[in-house]
Amino acid sequence: MIGIKYISFAFGKKTIDNIEQGILLDTDKDLIEKKIGVVQRRQLLDEEDTADLASIALDKLFQNSNLLPTQVECLILVTQNPHDKGLPHTASILHDKYNLQKNCATFDISLGCSGFVYGLAIIHSFMTMQKMKNGILVTCDPYSKIIDQADKNTSLLFGDGGTATWLSTDNPIWFLGKFDFGTDGKGRKDLELGSNGLLYMNGRAVFNFSATEVPKSIERTLEINNTSSEEIDQFILHQGSKYLIDTIGKRINATERTRFFAKQYGNLVSSSIPVVLATENLDPYKKILISGFGVGLSWASTILSRKESNYD
Repeated sequence: MIGIKYISFAFGKKTIDNIEQGILLDTDKDLIEKKIGVVQRRQLLDEEDTADLASIALDKLFQNSNLLPTQVECLILVTQNPHDKGLPHTASILHDKYNLQKNCATFDISLGCSGFVYGLAIIHSFMTMQKMKNGILVTCDPYSKIIDQADKNTSLLFGDGGTATWLSTDNPIWFLGKFDFGTDGKGRKDLELGSNGLLYMNGRAVFNFSATEVPKSIERTLEINNTSSEEIDQFILHQGSKYLIDTIGKRINATERTRFFAKQYGNLVSSSIPVVLATENLDPYKKILISGFGVGLSWASTILSRKESNYD
């Protein structure tokens, strides 16, 4: 049965003090610490691009695990900010760099903050259908490429990060439950590239969408997996902002199990959930519910479990 065996991660090499940045943008320190929650962000260097950051995560995966590049049967990359101009697809650049086999399938998925959870469903289905044993899901969406640094609605939120998740049939740690997906295309313009090629975000609308739809998705996810809220050891949500995570935690009556983790690196878009999975001590936990939400406007949720017998 296919599941998650290992996750590696990487941050942009440039470190930005978000409190100092906030002063330049006339933003109160308390708002940054208590609402945004991000006091430090990570960002690509000027000479770096998407494939460079993704490669750091992949280097760590191959160095710290027993997976060989020759064993990889598919590599799927989630990004909305691909390498250079986006042609060819970024996954093919990684295929070349690591000299993967010619029969290794590679492609990109254009999704934002819901992308990791969608990506898990896609790679799991792809591997199952093709009877594959080893696949890698890469997330890397450096929003610094599209952020207006003078826009305090976005520049104080986002950081740059990448992850590489190894899915395998060989003794995985986390097994995937059933998924809940959704899209509200009518809200797509609340989070989009403007005519100037930079990110526009209607913060209030995106917040209201997330605070309304995510608790519903969590409830449906629990139901379709025949699981109660009390059985979930931790709710790991897309790290949009501290205030958003706190709000959702209250709405699902799980404040102590719904935490904001991104204080030192910022909102990493599709990489936010796998970075938490890779960096936090999850050893005591048997069940985790993950939920990603954002651009589209879209959302996706599932349960990760250490007990294979719980799911079909």
